[in-house]
Amino acid sequence: MSAEKQIEDYYDALRSGDPLEPFFAEGEVVKVGISERLVGSNQVAEGLREQTETTSDWTVASRDLRVTERESVAWFADEVRMAWTTDESEDHDFETRWSGTLERVEAEWKFVGMHVSVAREL
Repeated sequence: MSAEKQIEDYYDALRSGDPLEPFFAEGEVVKVGISERLVGSNQVAEGLREQTETTSDWTVASRDLRVTERESVAWFADEVRMAWTTDESEDHDFETRWSGTLERVEAEWKFVGMHVSVAREL
């Protein structure tokens, strides 16, 4: 499987409410979201489980996925519209920028770094 396919599968899992932690490598990984910074695979897994349990109705619309893949490492950037509903019925909708790094782990691509941000108008 290509790194690009793994990223697309992650987007699909997010939309479907499927577990997200299997997409991340073990150990020293970092995931920065719109309102969080998770360091280490345990913290990332816990944050992703909580997110999956407390949100629904995800929209993940990729607009400009660009992936560069080498033998054992890949990096990507994308513009993504993200929207979801919380358990408290709060709706969220953001135009976001994604970037990250994947590492090939036993013939499978895993995220070792992910950053999601919202552009701020100046």
